[in-house]
Amino acid sequence: MPIDLLIKDHPHRSIALLTPSHALILRNSPSPSSAQSSSNASFASILERTNGPSSTTPIPKCIIEFLDLASVDLDGYRSLSSQPCLGTLGLITLNRDVFLGVVTSAREVASVRPGEHVFRIHAVNFHCLNRADFDDFLDSDVNPYPVDPDGWDQGRSQPHVGVEHPCLSLRKLLSGGTFYYSRDFDLTNRLQDRSIDTADFDIDNFDPSFLWNSYMINASYILTSTIRGFVESLTIPRPLTSAEPRSAGLATTLTIISRLSCRRAGTRFNSRGMDDDGHVANFVETETVIWDPCPESQNVSIGFSYCQIRGSIPIFWEQQTGLLPNQQKIQITRSSEATQPAFDKHLESISLKYGAIHVELSSRLRHHIKHSPLTTSGPGEKRNALGNSSLLEATEYDFHAETKGPSGYEAANMIRRIVEPSADSFGFFLMESSSRRSNRGANRRGQKETEFVMLRQDGVFRTNCLDCLDRTNLVQGILSKTAIESFLEQTGKNFGHEFWIRHSTLWADNGDALSKIYAGTGALKSSFTRTGKMSFAGAIADARKSAARIYINNFADKDKQNTIDVLLGRLVGQNSVYLYDPVSDYVTAELSKREIEYSHEKDIHIYVGTFNLNGQTSGMNDDLSQWLCPPFLENSPLHPELVVVGFQEIVQLSPQQIMSTDPARRQLWEQAVLKALNSHARATGGEEYVLLRGGQLVGAALLIYVKASAIREVRNVEGSLKKTGMSGVAGNKGAVAIRMEYANTRLCFVTAHLAAGFSNYEERNRDYRTIAHGLRFQRGRTIDDHDTVIWLGDFNYRIGLPDEKVRKLVGLGDLQTLYDNDQLNLQMIAGLAFPYFSEARLTFDPTYKYDIGTDRYDTSEKARIPAWCDRVLRRGKNLRQLSYGAVPLRFSDHRPVYATFQCAVSVVDEAAKEKLSKEIYTKLRAEVGHLAGPGEDSSGDEDDLLDFEPIESGLLPPSSDSRKWWLNDGMPAKSTVKPPGPDYAPNPQRSTNPFTTATEPDWIRKSDFPPTLPAPPHQKQSQIPPATTATPTPPTLTPRPSKSAPRKLPPPFNPVDLPPLPARSNTFTMPKAPPPTPPITTTAITSTINSSTTSLETSHPQPGKVGKHPPPTVPRKPAVLSRDAQRAGLDMHIPGGAIQARSLPPPPLKRVSTLPVVGRPVLPPRGGPTEVEQGNGRD
Repeated sequence: MPIDLLIKDHPHRSIALLTPSHALILRNSPSPSSAQSSSNASFASILERTNGPSSTTPIPKCIIEFLDLASVDLDGYRSLSSQPCLGTLGLITLNRDVFLGVVTSAREVASVRPGEHVFRIHAVNFHCLNRADFDDFLDSDVNPYPVDPDGWDQGRSQPHVGVEHPCLSLRKLLSGGTFYYSRDFDLTNRLQDRSIDTADFDIDNFDPSFLWNSYMINASYILTSTIRGFVESLTIPRPLTSAEPRSAGLATTLTIISRLSCRRAGTRFNSRGMDDDGHVANFVETETVIWDPCPESQNVSIGFSYCQIRGSIPIFWEQQTGLLPNQQKIQITRSSEATQPAFDKHLESISLKYGAIHVELSSRLRHHIKHSPLTTSGPGEKRNALGNSSLLEATEYDFHAETKGPSGYEAANMIRRIVEPSADSFGFFLMESSSRRSNRGANRRGQKETEFVMLRQDGVFRTNCLDCLDRTNLVQGILSKTAIESFLEQTGKNFGHEFWIRHSTLWADNGDALSKIYAGTGALKSSFTRTGKMSFAGAIADARKSAARIYINNFADKDKQNTIDVLLGRLVGQNSVYLYDPVSDYVTAELSKREIEYSHEKDIHIYVGTFNLNGQTSGMNDDLSQWLCPPFLENSPLHPELVVVGFQEIVQLSPQQIMSTDPARRQLWEQAVLKALNSHARATGGEEYVLLRGGQLVGAALLIYVKASAIREVRNVEGSLKKTGMSGVAGNKGAVAIRMEYANTRLCFVTAHLAAGFSNYEERNRDYRTIAHGLRFQRGRTIDDHDTVIWLGDFNYRIGLPDEKVRKLVGLGDLQTLYDNDQLNLQMIAGLAFPYFSEARLTFDPTYKYDIGTDRYDTSEKARIPAWCDRVLRRGKNLRQLSYGAVPLRFSDHRPVYATFQCAVSVVDEAAKEKLSKEIYTKLRAEVGHLAGPGEDSSGDEDDLLDFEPIESGLLPPSSDSRKWWLNDGMPAKSTVKPPGPDYAPNPQRSTNPFTTATEPDWIRKSDFPPTLPAPPHQKQSQIPPATTATPTPPTLTPRPSKSAPRKLPPPFNPVDLPPLPARSNTFTMPKAPPPTPPITTTAITSTINSSTTSLETSHPQPGKVGKHPPPTVPRKPAVLSRDAQRAGLDMHIPGGAIQARSLPPPPLKRVSTLPVVGRPVLPPRGGPTEVEQGNGRD
C-alpha cells in the first residue's frame, strides 16, 4: 500500500506520511542547536564529529504525531518526491541533521503463507527533516545501484559535482538487495514462534536480534520491520503421477528465509569471533518453510518449518587482512578460562530459544564444551533443569579431510549418518489449518481455532566453519534435505524430482546472498550446491571469487563496516533521534537526580607493572612475585581485581624482527606471569587469576589478568595497535592498548615504547600525539573516550644533566633535583606531552641503564646517563594511586616498575533503572496529559514540567523562556535600585560579581570616596533644571586636604566661545589678506590666567594653596575646529620667561574651478610663503 509523502516548509519544516485513514506528521522543532552544517559533509565525518568539539552540540528536536487523517490540516503541504513511498525505515541523525528513510522501490520475492508477502528493497531515499538542502539530491533515479552478487563498489551513480549526500553510503547499503520487509506478518520470527501465539502484528513481538532498523524505529515506532539476509519462494510443481487432489488457485510453495543477526554485524575481517554478551559474528538463522494449501475436498492446509543456525566460532579471536590467500594469521585474544563465561552465555541464549543444541565445530572448543553447564559429560559439572539428559552435543567434522577422496564434495553426505540421532530427536515444526477461506488476504491470520500445531522442533543444529559461508551452507543444505525427507515420509507426500532441483537452487542462492553480505562475493561451492557436481567451470568461478574477496576485504570492507555501524547506531558519540517530549526530558532529569536508587559505586584495585626485558628470557624462571605482588598486597582483601603488565623489548629488536610479530615469546611470558600470580594467590588464600587478553606489537606486549570471580563483570574487551617506528612503518616503537568495561566504567590501558635518544624528546612528544590521536578501537572509540586511562611503558625520557652530576645526585639521594630536570616532567608542565595526566612522586632511583646482573649504572663506553625511562601515568577522577615503586630484578638493563590504584567503578542495575523510569513516566504522563498539537503553544506545558527548585543549596533556581530569576514577573530588564539617600553613590570598591560574598557596602557617602578615585560628577546635575517634584539639591563636596596640588578641571564648554567658520563660495574669488592680528601682550595673558585661576578657585577652594600658577586652561573643541584653529591661532614662543607673539595669516579659502584640473600644484614647504602670496590656489 503506497504512502503519500508531503512536505511543509513554513512555519516549521514538517513531513507528513498519509494513508487512507491516518497521518504521521514529523516536525522539526527549531532550537539553537539547529545551526546549518556544511552541505557537502559526508556521513564519514561522524568519526570526526564524535571526537571534536562539536560532539557536545545538541541535535535538533523532532516532534512526531500520529493522527486521524480527518483531523489534520494539510493546508500548505506539497508533494515531496516524485518517487513512491512504499514503507518507512525510520529516523536517523547524521551531522546533526535528521533524515527520514523511506523505501522507494521494492519487489515481492516470497509468499510464505497465503496473505504473507515479503518484499526485497531495491531503492531507498533519505529526506532531511530540518532543512531543504538535500531535497533534490537523490530524486533522479529509482535505483542507481544495480544488484551485483559479486561486487560492492559497482553501480555508483554520478553525484552532484563537489557535493555528496550525507546518506549516500547508507542508501547504497540498503539498496543492495539484501534487505527485506513485510507489511503482513512478523518477519523477524520463525513460523513456530508466530503461528498461534502472535496473533497481532506488534513491534513488541519482534526479535531485536534480527531487526536491522531497530535503531531507527526505536522511539518512533514506525512499523516497517526490516531484516537482512535472504528470502525467496519457489512454486513446487506436482508430479504428474501424483494421485493427490489439487487445490484451486493456490500452489504449494517452498520458501527459505535467512535472518542475519545485527548484534555483531560486520564484514569478514572486521567482525570475528564473539563478544562478552555471547553474540557471535555472522550469526544467521535459516528457516525452510513449505506451505501446502488445503484441497477443497479435505479443507486442511499443512505448514512445515525447519530451522538451523550458523555463526562464527564462539571464542575471542581476530584475523588480519592480507594480500595472499590463506596467509591471514588468526590470533586468539583471550584465554580459555576468560572465554568460558561468554561461551556459556552464547549457548544458553540458543538453548532458551531453540532447545537442545548439536554443535558441529572444531576441536578448539573441547574445553568449553566440557565445562558448559548444558552438558553432563564432565565430572562435577552442573546438571540442567531437565535432569541428566544433556542439552548440548558436539560433532567434530573436518570437511576437507572427508572430501579429499575421489568422491569429492559428495562425500559430505556422509554427515547424515553422524547427526541422524539428533535429527530424529529434534524433529521439525508441523501445523495444520482447517480454515474454509481459500484466500487469507482478507484475514491474514485466519481464526486461532483453525490452526493446530502437530509437531514442534525441539532442538537445533549449529554449524560453522572459519567464515560460516561456503562449507557451512553446503552442510546446512544437506540437513535441510534430511528434515524434508522425514516430513514427506511422515505425511505420505511426494513432490517429485523437480522439487529437489528447486530446493538445491534456493540453497545455492541463499549461500551466494549470505556470502556477498559477509565476504563481498558469492559462495565458493555454489556450483556443487546447485547441481550436486563440481565442474571445471565451477572451479574457475571459485578462483575468480577468491581473487575478488582479497581486493574487497583489503580495500572496501572498512568503509562498509563504518556504514553498518552508522545504520545500527554503534559509533561512539552517535546520537539517536531526539524526539521532543518534555515528559521524557523530565524523566531523564529525575533519573539523574535519583541515580542512587538504581546504581552504586564499589572500589576495585588495579595493579600495573612495566618492564623492559632487553630481549632476555633468563628471568622467566626467576621469582617475579617481588615485582608482581608487592609486600603491602599480602593482605587478601587488597588482592587486585585487575593485573595489567606491560613488556617492552620482549624480543631482540633486530631488522628482521621489527617488521613482523612473533607471538611465541609473548605466550611464554604470559604463562610465567600467570604462574607467579596464582602461586602467590594460593599462598595467601586469595583467588586465582585468568588471562583476559594479550596484545603484542613486535617487542611491546600488554597482558591483562583478572580474578576468576570478577570475569563476569568485564565486558567489551578490545585491543588495538599503533606503530610509530620509521614514520609508522616499523613496529620497533609504538603502543599496544586494551580497553574494557568493568561494570559500567570504561577502562583503557596503554603500554608504549617511545623513541630513544637523549635529545629526541620532541620525537617522543610526536610519538605520544600519534598514539593518542591515531589509535582507534572498534566503532570509532579513542583513548580519550574512557573514564579511566593508564599509560605504562618505556617512554625513554631522560634527565637533562651531565652524567657525572646525575650519578652523584643519585648517590646523595637527591631525587628532587633529578626530577626537576626530568624531560618528561618538563614536557608535561609545558603541556607538550600527556596533558591532563598525573604521576605519583618518584621515590625510587632511575631505572635505566644498569649493567646486567648488577646494581651499577652503565659502565660501557657509551656511559648512558641514568634516567627514569620506565613510568606509569594516570588520568581519571575515580582513580586513587596507592603506591609507586621499583624492584631489583637484575636480568635486564632496566628495573621493573609497578603502581597500584584504587578505582571506583559504577554499577548500574538496569532492571531497577528501567522500572523507575517507567514509574516516573507513567505518573507524570497521567498528570500533564498529551503533547500539544501542531498549532498549539507547548511552551507553558514545558515550563510546568520543569523543576524550578535549585538543584543545590545556595544556587539560584533554573530559568526558562518565560521564567527568569533576574526578572520579576516578566518586567523589562531595567534597574530599579535607588540609593538610600541623595548624598550616597555606588561603592566603586565592591566586587562586580553580585554572587560573591563581599564585606564592602553597596553604597557609600560621596564625601567618603577614596582619594585615589574621582568623586562622582555633580557639576552637570547642577545645570539640569529642577523637575516638577521637589528634589533636594546635593551639597557641594569639599575635597580632603592633600599634600600635593590637586588637578584642576577645565571650565564648562561654551560653543559661543568658538571662532566663526569662514564662509564658502561657489565661485572663485581671490580673498584679501586679513588685517594683521594685534599682538597679545603679557598683561592680557596674565589677566586671562588669573581669571581662569580665580574661577577655578571659586568652584574648588583649596586650603594650603601653592603659589605656583597652574597652566592656562584651553577650552575643548571638536577635532575639525581645533585643526582650523591651529592654522589661524597664535604661535607663542616664550624664550627665557619673556613672552613674545607673532601674528599668522588666516588659512585661505578653497576655490572652486570650472576648468579641467590638469595636475595638483606643488605645495610650498612648511613655514614658507602662503599660497596667496605665491599666486597658487588650493583644491
